[in-house]
Amino acid sequence: MSDEPDLVHLESPNERSLATLTLAAGTLIWLLLIVGSFGGMLLLLGIGFVVYLFLHSALAAWIEGNGVEIGERQLPALHARFAACCERLQVREPPRAFLLNGNGRLEGFATRFLGHRFVVLRGDLVDALEPLPDGIDFYLGRELGHVRMHHLSLQFLRWPVLWLPLLGAAYARAKEGTADLHGRACVDEPAHAARALALLGTGRGRWQDVDLDALCDQARATGGFWLSFHELTGGTPWLTRRVLRLLRSEAELPPRHPLAWIPAAITPYVGRAGGGWGMLVALYALMSLVTAVAVPAWETHQAKVLVSQAIPAAQPALRAVQAYVAAHDNHMPADLAELHVAESPMKDVQLELVPEQNLLTIALGRTGKLDFRLDVDTSSGGSRWTCMYRHPLREDEVPRDCQQPSEFDTDDEDSGGSEP
Repeated sequence: MSDEPDLVHLESPNERSLATLTLAAGTLIWLLLIVGSFGGMLLLLGIGFVVYLFLHSALAAWIEGNGVEIGERQLPALHARFAACCERLQVREPPRAFLLNGNGRLEGFATRFLGHRFVVLRGDLVDALEPLPDGIDFYLGRELGHVRMHHLSLQFLRWPVLWLPLLGAAYARAKEGTADLHGRACVDEPAHAARALALLGTGRGRWQDVDLDALCDQARATGGFWLSFHELTGGTPWLTRRVLRLLRSEAELPPRHPLAWIPAAITPYVGRAGGGWGMLVALYALMSLVTAVAVPAWETHQAKVLVSQAIPAAQPALRAVQAYVAAHDNHMPADLAELHVAESPMKDVQLELVPEQNLLTIALGRTGKLDFRLDVDTSSGGSRWTCMYRHPLREDEVPRDCQQPSEFDTDDEDSGGSEP
């Protein structure tokens, strides 16, 4: 390998700012969801983590159970290259490296599970690059780049914003660009890195015949509308642009078509997180969780607030009715107008007097109703109100002294049926 690389410049221009932005915005959204659900989201996050743990454990187990670990005793030549890349990139705590059957797939990947980091190379990739050992170093360097730049950490905190148009895709492309730069730093010649990358375009049969200069010239076509649009909404830069950047680091990439930014700005990113439509599925699951927990929690909070305001607002009417009954031989007034009491003491609250049932109802719109029944003690002449709640109000939404279902509650108002 050549002289030590300048590690400061092994990073895509926008990656640091995009990493900070996605982490800050994602964390903020999680906090808002937790606060908005009054802590209910924490329970779902715990459940989600357990599900993630079991699913990701399957990948870790598959790697350790089916892969061949690269070490001094096992595949020593490949291990020597891996160790040299780690030293070159100053990865002080190297991850465990494995070789896995690729079944025709030409790629590598990095992952982590409970603090354990793995770098995996496909056997088909190593076999194809046997004539160009530097090419193997390139792919080792790429995956070590993901490890060194902590691309495997804190992704869960970023999830809520990774689907956002432009932002999620830009961050994914920046990480891939950074990984390419780390791969290039592990080879003797930039052309070797570019040729190894060209393998992804040709497959294992023709990669050595690729004219790299012609491939770089082909990158000019990526400035068209459709190529620009699909790159802006995708998580990996076009192969031709990646080769151009590796081979001619000082060359300017073709600008993207200005009109392509318009539809890209309204197209959610559903690319690499989970593969294919994985992010869309994750977004749907997240929105389902919010709907199942945050929305009911917010509605419960709103009901509690309305009830806590409505009962004090109805106190003048309750006192007036009670005083009238005491002064008129335990007879109820015909209506509240007779007592000169407002039937709507506050917004969304309506009072209704039902004399024949000794009842004062506080209607709270769609939230439900509270029934105050006046119980009169004929022997002493005293009276007291008994508070009860009606559907759709629930026991946890009313004060402790109102936590009794109303005997006047029927399904008539909800279903339109008749009382049995």
